[in-house]
Amino acid sequence: MTTTFETGLAKRKATLGAEYVEKNLAAADDFNRPFQEAMTEWCWGFGWGDDAIDIKTRSLMNLSMIGALGKMHEWELHLNGAITNGCTMEEIRAAIHVIAIYCGVPQGVECFRIARKVLEERKLIGFDEPIERD
Repeated sequence: MTTTFETGLAKRKATLGAEYVEKNLAAADDFNRPFQEAMTEWCWGFGWGDDAIDIKTRSLMNLSMIGALGKMHEWELHLNGAITNGCTMEEIRAAIHVIAIYCGVPQGVECFRIARKVLEERKLIGFDEPIERD
């Protein structure tokens, strides 16, 4: 493997979690292994491997682009990565606002729905007692 691959592997594990990455690589077979390796080297090694843009900004960029594409399974994965990379709820909220403005309110609604799920799972937000209504 190349240095770019090793850099990519380290960046990928740091953002998405070593367990998740190792599970994906272990599940790779002859059909999709070349893609897993290329993605690790190209996306994570080349795309994330320099210090020109800090990891929080890269994570926010990812959320915006993946949200624009409507790839919500990947958006949820990268939201977890963005939190790991230090993005705050305020920064995530602002990114979702941008997604809603440029990609449409329904896409913003979907991002907020997934963000609430992830933030609750990570115990970063919760619900107070429900307000009773007449």
